[in-house]
Amino acid sequence: MFSKGNKSASASSHGGSATSSDGAVINAAPSIISADLKITGNLASAGDLQIDGTVEGDITSRQVTVGQGALVQGAILANTVRIYGTVAGEIKANDVTLAKSARVDGDIGHQSIAMEAGASVSGRLTRLEKAVAAVQAPAGSKSANAGSAPSGTASSGAPGAGASSSQNYSGYRA
Repeated sequence: MFSKGNKSASASSHGGSATSSDGAVINAAPSIISADLKITGNLASAGDLQIDGTVEGDITSRQVTVGQGALVQGAILANTVRIYGTVAGEIKANDVTLAKSARVDGDIGHQSIAMEAGASVSGRLTRLEKAVAAVQAPAGSKSANAGSAPSGTASSGAPGAGASSSQNYSGYRA
């Protein structure tokens, strides 16, 4: 129970978050913004985000899923983005998936994109030559992708040792 064994394997086997020795997130459960929650401010996470409520601010994460009834008013920068709801802002991601219920009012920069019949986009679709590096390196290490957050995003970097995600609720919109 209190042994000095492999804590990462133990935490992930119980559905919790775990970090590797270099601070990278391994098999972490997604952070969820529920349908009855409204957040005003920018979000930054080294893990996955599931948005079912409303976010007024920019989002930086490894993977972002915007649920069917969700609304995001701000930019999204991620490795993977899945949209089922509404986004009013720019999206930059390596892989973008738009479901038939998706509504996007803004430009989409992508390396690959999939759109179901019925999805709505009011903006430009642009193929990115370089991969998006949305997740920043742990504090204290050299970051190859510093400055890759959307304009106006207060990014606090990835979590330090022992943490699985980092969210920045700045309380205002830049």
